[in-house]
Amino acid sequence: MVTDEKLQKVLARSGIGSRREMERAIADGRIKVNGAVATLGDRVTGEEKIEVDGRLVTVESTAEAPRVLLYNKPEGEICTRSDPEGRKTVFDRLPKLKRGRWISVGRLDFNTSGLLLFTNDGELANRLMHPSSVIDREYLVRIQGQVDDDMLDRLRKGVTLEDGEARFTDIVEGAGEGQNQWYYCVVMEGRNREVRRLWESQGVRVSRLKRVRYGNIFIPSHVRVGQWIELAPKEISDLCATAGVKAPSKRVMKPAEKQVYERQQRKLRSKGPKR
Repeated sequence: MVTDEKLQKVLARSGIGSRREMERAIADGRIKVNGAVATLGDRVTGEEKIEVDGRLVTVESTAEAPRVLLYNKPEGEICTRSDPEGRKTVFDRLPKLKRGRWISVGRLDFNTSGLLLFTNDGELANRLMHPSSVIDREYLVRIQGQVDDDMLDRLRKGVTLEDGEARFTDIVEGAGEGQNQWYYCVVMEGRNREVRRLWESQGVRVSRLKRVRYGNIFIPSHVRVGQWIELAPKEISDLCATAGVKAPSKRVMKPAEKQVYERQQRKLRSKGPKR
């Protein structure tokens, strides 16, 4: 028996966009189902004629194992698909998909580097970003200014920002001394510039910021700045568990796809550790 699901969920799972993006598109009247303008609450089986912005799209009637990329973002790239100013975007270096598109799991600022995840499954992206999933985001930050124990205690307990209270769930001192010190710090949300704003609320300056972990995913030592790698099925299953999503069935690569993946692995490992 063919079952139906919410339209935005089916579109998100097929990589058309995140669930939130699809909900906005439906609310804006940009999606049609069998020729009629869709509304929030519509349910589909995946066998309908679905158009997004006048373009016929192919959706999945059943869930398939998602794909996830890890990208080591350099400073100086923006997290949008295109830029009127012609700046480089994080999507420029990613491999092309025959169907659907890569969806960024959250964003990093123009001047922030490090770990950025992409998936072709909008539902997984939505769960990974949603505040209810309370997923750790760990950053390595260089601070200019005097940091003392009282300041660290305030940052752990919480300070009031313009969009509400925020705090670090953990802060660990790294290298450095004097006016330039490194710290590892963890937040549980993905608010805009949250890490920078937390430190700056204490009168110090963030001179470098790099994300080093998202949930259970770290940047492998052989993935250099500006390079990406596709996560293995076990890593994706663990990531789904972290997000509270049902673990996918094992995805079997096609022979040609497997050759590309293995060639990329050899290429990355032959270039040594990341900068």
